[in-house]
Amino acid sequence: MKDNIELFTQLSEIRGITPRFITKLKKMNIETVKDLLWHFPTRYEDFSKIYKISELIPNQEATIQGIVEKIGGRRTWRRNLYLMEAEINDDTGSIRAIWFNQPYIKNILQPGRLANFSGKITVSKKDGDIYLSNPTYELVSTHTAYHETKHTARIVPIYAETRGLTSKGLRYLIKPILDELAEVQEIIPYEILEKEKLLELDIALRKVHFPKTIEEAIAAKRRFAFEDLFFLQLVNVRERLKLAKEKSASIKSDLEKTKKLIETLPFELTLSQKRSFWEILQDLEKSHPMNRLLQGDVGSGKTVVAAIAALITAQNGYQTSFMAPTEILAQQHYRTFKKTFPEFESGLALLTSSESKTWYGHELEINVGKTNLYRDIAQGKIKIIIGTHALIQKSLVFNNLALVVVDEQHRFGVKQRAELVKNKKITPHLLSMSATPIPRTLSLTIFGDLDLSLINELPKNRKQIITKAVDPENRNKAYAFIRGQIKSGRQAFVICPRIEPSQKSEETVSNNFGLWIDVKAVKEEYEKLSKKIFPDLKVAMLHGKLKPKEKEKIMREFSENKFDILVATSVIEVGVDIPNAAIMMIEGSDRFGLAQLYQFRGRVGRGEHQSFCFLFTDSTARTTKARLKSIVEAKNGLELAEKDLKLRGPGEFLGEAQAGMPDIAMKAIQNPDLVKSARESAINILKKDPLLKNYPELHNRLNQFQKQVHWE
Repeated sequence: MKDNIELFTQLSEIRGITPRFITKLKKMNIETVKDLLWHFPTRYEDFSKIYKISELIPNQEATIQGIVEKIGGRRTWRRNLYLMEAEINDDTGSIRAIWFNQPYIKNILQPGRLANFSGKITVSKKDGDIYLSNPTYELVSTHTAYHETKHTARIVPIYAETRGLTSKGLRYLIKPILDELAEVQEIIPYEILEKEKLLELDIALRKVHFPKTIEEAIAAKRRFAFEDLFFLQLVNVRERLKLAKEKSASIKSDLEKTKKLIETLPFELTLSQKRSFWEILQDLEKSHPMNRLLQGDVGSGKTVVAAIAALITAQNGYQTSFMAPTEILAQQHYRTFKKTFPEFESGLALLTSSESKTWYGHELEINVGKTNLYRDIAQGKIKIIIGTHALIQKSLVFNNLALVVVDEQHRFGVKQRAELVKNKKITPHLLSMSATPIPRTLSLTIFGDLDLSLINELPKNRKQIITKAVDPENRNKAYAFIRGQIKSGRQAFVICPRIEPSQKSEETVSNNFGLWIDVKAVKEEYEKLSKKIFPDLKVAMLHGKLKPKEKEKIMREFSENKFDILVATSVIEVGVDIPNAAIMMIEGSDRFGLAQLYQFRGRVGRGEHQSFCFLFTDSTARTTKARLKSIVEAKNGLELAEKDLKLRGPGEFLGEAQAGMPDIAMKAIQNPDLVKSARESAINILKKDPLLKNYPELHNRLNQFQKQVHWE
């Protein structure tokens, strides 16, 4: 073992760690001592009490200490397994221990050796005797009164593992490193540790791996959870302070003119739309940048609120960039703006990778080349530009951009706002929009640098969507109902989790909700519905692998009622608005999260007709039924999101895109008190010392943390 081991020490430099271990560890992205020690246990097994053999009972998890009387192995005729069996004695009796395919054990557990054995007490079907099934074992010295153990007779840490590297192997590596590790320097200010009753870093690091009690393990994990949340909040609060110092255009609004503008709308704004709009207007008038998240259920009218803000920005002579994640959504926003504000003459443009056009009101629309559009934008002739990532090009320069609106990609907005205003004296206001309901604790942690406006009601006269979970035996009844609705003039969406049907040679890949091998594929479902179930109806197919122009053509024709049924992947999750579509049928509904199902359901019910959502599943699991019952009963997206967060945890809730967030912080998000105290601590310390000059270690660690954590 290398002397004076530090956190930055490479594991390959430490004597005793073999190249085989190094290779396995690298597969888990573990190369330094810090990487290894921050690979925290996922759970603990309590083997701290040593039982006498006579005290053991069936199905118990227990530790015994005894002498190996005899040990031997044989190959079983069934399954061709190698069975290793030992007889263990203490002063109260004897018990068998059995291992499979571990012949090397007889070289370690030789007769006469004293050892601890921790595992499950199992009952033999053959003779009814109890035995230890595949126990963890550890040799114990008979010459010392106390022998500190790593694997038995204690609270035993269990880690995430990889092939060839078990929790026992990880404990074998971690224990001696901790014994030789130099004291780890604290990074959280001591006044915060004291106020929050947190363990110091060096102590927490040792207790998180080898606690003497479960309470010690909980206290250690709480310290690390607080630390990650604290740094996340420091990032958020620092971003707020930074923005407060930057200059932006002060966009004034004439109250009377604004009221008249709202009165010309073809619908009445809801109270929460008006409240959110007023909050946005107040932010736009300030001389430092707005940083606001506009959150509301699907179809709640977020886009029109953002559009009015863009209109007022244009009236002040400034430009607005309106970014959407897909071409379909960008085109929809463009059409919505034209329809809602037909008198707008200050220049509206649509810019995606596949098209560029301008509109000046009164049906005056021109398809223009991108070079000419870039020139008009640079000269300030176009005041509102709606598009996708195509808006972020080196060759595209804005004249006086004052407002950036981003739909469904919050972190994209923060990052790309900087790209849009390189070398500019003013920073544009940012308005992010989201239809994904985000629980309060998630919002505080992930979007803590954003002010929140909430649209919590649907437009008037919107009918409640009738939702049903459909068992396999009721599938034909559902098909008959859907046919009846289509015959009466309605249209239907059918959503599937995959594009291609699985191949026979494909490996069965497990995800958190089951085996993807069985999931309905769009192409397969399209063939079935168009040829077998509804051969008399017009069925189309849409998925992410199609070219943008193909997708646009299919969506346009579906909106023009040229197709009765659209079979699609989750590409239609965001923003698609077809008022005549009154049926949402979701295959493999147990494969989607509740928030995503809620998004799908919101794609219907946007017109005057009664709408329906059918959740198809072949799963009979109680958990599946409970999840689907939640969506059937859900009246409010936020309430549903809270349930989804509890059922799946933050990692699954947020999706793989949030992989940059520390695992321990992800779990801690569900602890609102810890989130709140971490946020308060971050605010207090930055108010006192904005540049963290008096906390150099904290400053350095925060910079490292920002590089490691990403939200894109």
